[in-house]
Amino acid sequence: MNMKIHQIKIDFNATENIRRFVYVYLIESENLYLIDSGVYGCQKQITEYLDKIGRKISEVKGIFITHAHPDHIGSAAWWQEHTDAVIYASEGEKCWIENIDIQFKERPIPNFYHLAGKYSKVNVVVKDGDEIHLDNGITVKVLRTAGHSCDEVSHLLDDSLFIGDSVPVKSDIPIFIDEQETRNTLNILKELKGINTYYPAWDMIYSKEMMNSRLDDAAELIDILKNAVLTFDDGTDLKSLTERVCEKLKMPMLKENPLFARTISCLREGVQ
Repeated sequence: MNMKIHQIKIDFNATENIRRFVYVYLIESENLYLIDSGVYGCQKQITEYLDKIGRKISEVKGIFITHAHPDHIGSAAWWQEHTDAVIYASEGEKCWIENIDIQFKERPIPNFYHLAGKYSKVNVVVKDGDEIHLDNGITVKVLRTAGHSCDEVSHLLDDSLFIGDSVPVKSDIPIFIDEQETRNTLNILKELKGINTYYPAWDMIYSKEMMNSRLDDAAELIDILKNAVLTFDDGTDLKSLTERVCEKLKMPMLKENPLFARTISCLREGVQ
């Protein structure tokens, strides 16, 4: 059987009034593998999809986590409890996966436990350059693409790259915790050869040409945000600075978003 990639859209509520979504990817071959696991409870949607394509949950043999945020790890514990699936994740993300209380303490987002569910065990710790050999000649190569999260990784299968949330998107909330890491990731992705298709967690599937355009957009977005921070940072508190940046960029809906405030904070730190 040749490898086939399925994109499964997982809808969820970030808050009572804010509707969001994330993509989980299913790698179908002799066995099945997931790229990320969506939010807590979405295993029902994934298992229904497996039924639809005539596959069984017992065939899921691995879950490759790009990073530890709740919408990527939520159903991992269920798969670990109900199948023999091996969970792969990087060292820097491992702590938050295995102890979601620590993650909530360090990143207290609304609705956290409803999205994250409960902890799971990382069976295999991966790092940049690792190669994991699966069935049917499939090899997963790990690429470190941090910035959005402390040790996010992307997963390369043949000419397809699964990039999680590593690329900020102009039309979405720009969330990253390290400006330089994010810029480095954009450069890494820009210089990669032999990639024909990119699979992000929050957006459409990209061709190489489309991704190059998105990478340029992401770099421009960081520059715009950085310039706004430089313009308005007169030593004021973070809340006031975030409000000024939002007003300047006509993004008032982000004023109270703690994750966007963290983005502004890391840009401020980069000029000190």
